[in-house]
Amino acid sequence: MLMSPSRSRLSSLAALIFTLTTAIGTAVSQAPPTPTVPPIGFASIETLWPTGAPGAVGKDDADIPRLFAYPAPGPGPHAAVIVLPGGGYNHLVMEKEGAAEARWLNQHNVSAYVLQYRLSPRYLYPAAMLDGLRAVRLVRSHASDWHLRPDAIGVWGFSAGGHMAAYLATAAPHGDPYNSGTFPHDAIDALSAHPDFAILSYARTSLDPTIPGTFGMQTLTGPNAPQALDDAISPIAHVTKNSSPSFIYATEFDEKVDSSNASLFFDALHRAGVPAELHIFEQGPHGTGMGQNLPKSPELAIWPLLLQHWMQAHNWITDSPPAQ
Repeated sequence: MLMSPSRSRLSSLAALIFTLTTAIGTAVSQAPPTPTVPPIGFASIETLWPTGAPGAVGKDDADIPRLFAYPAPGPGPHAAVIVLPGGGYNHLVMEKEGAAEARWLNQHNVSAYVLQYRLSPRYLYPAAMLDGLRAVRLVRSHASDWHLRPDAIGVWGFSAGGHMAAYLATAAPHGDPYNSGTFPHDAIDALSAHPDFAILSYARTSLDPTIPGTFGMQTLTGPNAPQALDDAISPIAHVTKNSSPSFIYATEFDEKVDSSNASLFFDALHRAGVPAELHIFEQGPHGTGMGQNLPKSPELAIWPLLLQHWMQAHNWITDSPPAQ
């Protein structure tokens, strides 16, 4: 049974002990990690923790979470979006679910930052979540010098990255209680990690085993995770009136993330009074990205325009929609 939204993610002491003593910095595999291929076209790289990420077990590429920056053209200030690629928490789809979206955002005067977060089997929870929280804080800390709007910093995640985006969208404004004792790491970690809006693309939002195809997230938690930990990382259990306004996209025949994740999360947001928009398309497999150039699912090509109009309605995109 999932915890009620009013309870803290880590209200269970057992889950806290498990997390801090077992997961952070646990090198499950001693084999050298395969470096992540960076996305194409970024302007700069921003390391999340210049002095080393909390719980880092080495100094390889895989141990250094970072942002690949795609600043919007013009003086700004611009809205900003942190793009969270998918990949099941054990690899990153940096181009199709990272750089492509960053370029699209730039075309609409939005700055983008593609996150390279830490992965299994080298890292388990909460390393990836710490990286996501820090990414929001880091971008917010640079709002002035990066010509960004501090009240318009969002996240956009795909699949596992969508799970992280939903996790961030339902986190407390200053992150989760597991930070106690080790944080703030520096002044940046004292800032709010709560995104101003969230875009969820075929995102896992619930670990409820009654949802078809939902069998936990062992690549994130490790095997045999306690129920309290599964509850802690099930975003739908933590929706409140303070959750981030969300745009939710899914396909009915996604074979990896059932579309119930989208509809149930939308319902939870709606009941909490959080602005949200939901689009579930009939056709389309898992991993459709921006929905372009898919001959078997041509209707998906429209969904970026729907997202554009939603962002315009909330003033996160300030250009005019293309002429029809």
